[in-house]
Amino acid sequence: MILKKLSLINYKNFDQISIEFDSKINCFVGKNGIGKTNILDAIYHLAFGKSYFNPITSQNVKHGEDFFMIEGDFENGSKSEKVITSFKKGQRKLMKRNGKDYEKISEHIGTIPLVIISPTDRDLILEGSETRRKFMDGVISQGDKLYLDALLKYNKVLSQRNALLKYFAANRTFDETSLEVYDDQMIELGQIIFQKREKFIEEFKPILQKRYEEISNSREKISLTYRSQFNEEESYKTILKSGLKTDLQRQFSNFGTHKDDLIFKIQSHSVKKFGSQGQQKSYLIALKFAQYDFLKSHYGVKPILLLDDIFDKLDEDRVSQIVSMVTHAELGQMCISDTHPDRTEEVVKKNANHYKMINLENEI
Repeated sequence: MILKKLSLINYKNFDQISIEFDSKINCFVGKNGIGKTNILDAIYHLAFGKSYFNPITSQNVKHGEDFFMIEGDFENGSKSEKVITSFKKGQRKLMKRNGKDYEKISEHIGTIPLVIISPTDRDLILEGSETRRKFMDGVISQGDKLYLDALLKYNKVLSQRNALLKYFAANRTFDETSLEVYDDQMIELGQIIFQKREKFIEEFKPILQKRYEEISNSREKISLTYRSQFNEEESYKTILKSGLKTDLQRQFSNFGTHKDDLIFKIQSHSVKKFGSQGQQKSYLIALKFAQYDFLKSHYGVKPILLLDDIFDKLDEDRVSQIVSMVTHAELGQMCISDTHPDRTEEVVKKNANHYKMINLENEI
């Protein structure tokens, strides 16, 4: 999948801009605040129907305006694809592919395989389990519609169950039959989610190990463990029953696949607690390139790779290695953002015969 042209209207800091892309390497440069990250985010928006950095849609509209539009022209093998996402305040977001509206934006997920690496990804290491579940869900959902459908339904049931728990507390009442309706749905959907996550991690671990060794030039052994309440010997229904008192007290569902987590370790020690900055950085980059490898091998296409402020994460030798991989066709199309044009071009020149430098200070 190759992005040929991107057009924005009233998206974040841009009034209007149109950019044509090189099929391999595109370098967005300029001072901080000029909009480099926003360009990459617009590409992500076309792939996932939402911003990577701010999921509140209305806050992606340029200040003082009431709508935005993002339009991308793609090349998929011999086919041309046009994807448009737009939003007007007070209305629902719309997505179109080749002129046809999607009834649900979730139907579009997986059409444009994409991997993004950003400084904000450090949250994968440092923050709570929700961030790591989102990472896992994002990888699996790009190629598994059944998983995405089960996940969306599960989250809806979870929200309804939580609302019922709050209703019980507010009205000092309890109806076990009503609660069991949601419990049964959570068990059925949760089992699908668990099985697919478990299978994914089993396949993903050796890919991650290989990438970590390449990126860190290290013989350290890393591990990735999927932790879920489904791993307990008790049945899931028993777990829900035993946790009911806690749920009623907290007015929230405390047991289920929405509590799953990924455990990152190096040499049997927690990356979060004991990993050096270099180890954390290497583990994170390995995760993202393993994601790329997984999507590429499973779904037969080379995802678009977005590297936001990559020099914040890797030294020039590592960036040079990545650019070399792209040039030698191991990877597909890549977009890089950086504040230093000379530094970026020097690294790219060493490895690429053709590329495009886009200085946004000259574009807006």
